[in-house]
Amino acid sequence: MLTPHTRTPIAAENISIGHSAAGFKEQLLAKIAQATTRIYISALYVQDDEAGREVLNALYQAKQQTPNLDICVFVDFHRAQRGLIGDKQHGGNRELYLALEQQQQASINIYGVPVKRKELLGVLHLKGMVFDNSLLYSGASINDIYLQQTGRYRLDRYYCLQSQALADNFCEYMQRCFIDSGYAPRLNQGPLPDAKTLKRNIIRLTKLLKSATYQPFHAEHPSRIAGDIQAAMFVGCGRRNNQLNRVIRELVRGSRDALIIFTPYFNLPKPLLRDLDAALKRGIKVTLVVGDKKANDFYNADEASFSTVEIVPYIYERLLAKFLTRRQKYLDNGNLTLRLWQDGTNSFHLKGMIVDGRYHLLTGSNLNPRAWALDLENAILLDDKKAQLSDKFSQEFQQIIAHTQVISQANEIESVQNYPDKPRKLLRKLHMAQIDKLLKRFL
Repeated sequence: MLTPHTRTPIAAENISIGHSAAGFKEQLLAKIAQATTRIYISALYVQDDEAGREVLNALYQAKQQTPNLDICVFVDFHRAQRGLIGDKQHGGNRELYLALEQQQQASINIYGVPVKRKELLGVLHLKGMVFDNSLLYSGASINDIYLQQTGRYRLDRYYCLQSQALADNFCEYMQRCFIDSGYAPRLNQGPLPDAKTLKRNIIRLTKLLKSATYQPFHAEHPSRIAGDIQAAMFVGCGRRNNQLNRVIRELVRGSRDALIIFTPYFNLPKPLLRDLDAALKRGIKVTLVVGDKKANDFYNADEASFSTVEIVPYIYERLLAKFLTRRQKYLDNGNLTLRLWQDGTNSFHLKGMIVDGRYHLLTGSNLNPRAWALDLENAILLDDKKAQLSDKFSQEFQQIIAHTQVISQANEIESVQNYPDKPRKLLRKLHMAQIDKLLKRFL
């Protein structure tokens, strides 16, 4: 999993961990203002809202102050051309990108990455932000809630790694796959390619992404490797020969004592579910930290305005209840612990794994069938063999579980009978038509 050419050393003091969305926003804006050579940002979207505009204006200001600053922002091509779900009046974030490029004196690059022909079939879920030689890694996109602009927040993980090797590799991948290939058009300049050209480019880009990986690192001297934390980078797109999926499975199968999994939406792919069951049978202590349905960004407590897409949190909850019912004996003997996260009207978006207190996987992958087979995902794996970061990791974990409730019985999950009328009836229709089984592949 970690060979001399897939890993690079990083000193413990060069890794910092944030704990809040507001702190992440503050750090992001500070990094933009301080950058002198390059800023590379990859996120699902940069939203046309107060926080999104603040970040984009900060990027333009940084470019104006430092003309040689290389600024590239990468967002999903399809997502950039629509508004929020349910907002039919909004023409998409691209309108903002074009307007700012016209208004500002400086110019930055905003690229739209079309991973698949349709958003439903796969999106850019590659996460990370480089500022000079710092890599800021979080699953967060850029909008009011992710950055806690007005009070509500969406909790994620926030890591800052000071490493030229990691930063260089992150930027090289995007330069090679998105810019040099010519398959990711600029969204804030001129007309987009015509439909025929776009279709051809998407086919070629999809093929490229299914085989592309991060570049190997130069092998370091053994004496340096021995004293530092080891960091590795992985990327994956598609079900077959997916490097990231393979690493995730190896981590679960290689666990010896304890396994912690963070996911906002519980819908594990079948291969990963088999590995998890095998770990439970081996006696591994498994802790799942999952978002409550009320912490899902699609949750709507107002039945009067309930829409079809808002059935999603209920589907996830039924999948979780089914999972627990079949594994009640592991809840009883203490091998399985489920923690449900909820904090008022705030939402939960963090993902990743901790294996044996040594391996720490930072990723934007939701560990679900969609991430497993459709989206472009990446991750950073930290091997902390000497537990140099144990205090920092422990502090992060305690902050996360502060708003969790331990579930000890499957029947503690709300039953379908107690759901409001609209979601209960819609769930029944979906189940009778077996559409729920199809939806699982895209959730």
